[in-house]
Amino acid sequence: MNNVPNKHFFTKQLTAWHATENNRNLPWKNEPEPYKIWLSEVILQQTRALQGLPYYLRFVDAFPTVKDLAAAKDEDAFRLWQGLGYYNRCKNMLATARYITNELKGKFPTTYDTLLQLKGIGPYTASAIASFAFGLPHAVVDGNVYRVLSRYFGIDTPFDTTEGKNIFSTLAHELLETKDSAAYNQAIMDLGATVCTPGKPLCDQCPLQKKCFAFDRGLTDLLPVRSKKLKIRKRYFHYLLLLWNNTLWIHKRNGNDIWENLYEPLLIEDTEPIDLEKLIQCSFFKDNDIKYSSITYSGSYCQRLTHQQIETRFFIVTLSKKPKIHLHDGLWVKTSELGKTAFPKTLVSFLENNLYF
Repeated sequence: MNNVPNKHFFTKQLTAWHATENNRNLPWKNEPEPYKIWLSEVILQQTRALQGLPYYLRFVDAFPTVKDLAAAKDEDAFRLWQGLGYYNRCKNMLATARYITNELKGKFPTTYDTLLQLKGIGPYTASAIASFAFGLPHAVVDGNVYRVLSRYFGIDTPFDTTEGKNIFSTLAHELLETKDSAAYNQAIMDLGATVCTPGKPLCDQCPLQKKCFAFDRGLTDLLPVRSKKLKIRKRYFHYLLLLWNNTLWIHKRNGNDIWENLYEPLLIEDTEPIDLEKLIQCSFFKDNDIKYSSITYSGSYCQRLTHQQIETRFFIVTLSKKPKIHLHDGLWVKTSELGKTAFPKTLVSFLENNLYF
């Protein structure tokens, strides 16, 4: 961090830009209710603002208060969350809403430390709620903030290391405008989201360009630095849509895995793709005495998660006899009612394209 530009210039220019030029309008900005701020922050974890926006609006409409969310059926909440991913967020959100309602009489904790004790809330979310809801002097540090600070100050320490996290956190708090932390935090996040973007940043529109280390040296493409690439686990899902008299057999996923608490048809997972010929030789068909009039391959989908890549193949099995499936507890649902059930995004796409919804 040689030739560090003036920190006062950074904060002054950033807050001035926010007051006069930042036109990024989102419904949770300048929102005074801790519940709605918390709701937006949970939805926006690992999610871009424009992607999360319709989910936020649907949740606020369905559950206007934390008590309403606490009283919600799990199925209703997961149905609204459907397609947003990282479903553990929704599970933790329900648990926290019920804790606040039942144990704290509906009142949100008002300090960073007490917010941090809530389920599903880490340092970033606690800082955001503390600042936006209660005006407390806590700096938020997310991907946008890493990018702005790294480029402006020329920080090449990887942000995903302990050393890097400490450097960025310390610097973020040094720069914080404590008199109006909410405005400052909103400004730096919005600048990262709209101007200092990951690819092709709009440097000609940046209020910090004059003293930006990366712009001056042509290093915007190289900063910030990540220590290592993510290791991606490849998984192969084979869904058997067992159809009997206009009903489909489904069951709820459980265990500590993706899509927990969402529904799915019968799944056969393997370490490699299975074609139709190999699939019908699986022990499942014999063990459950599966009798069918037809079975067809109906296409595949690929979905990339943070640490996983899922290739999903679909097989339509039209049954000639209703089987007793011993693998899991499940239920038969009318195909006309599937739209009321919470499925993973991949399954939603398949069912919609095949006119089940």
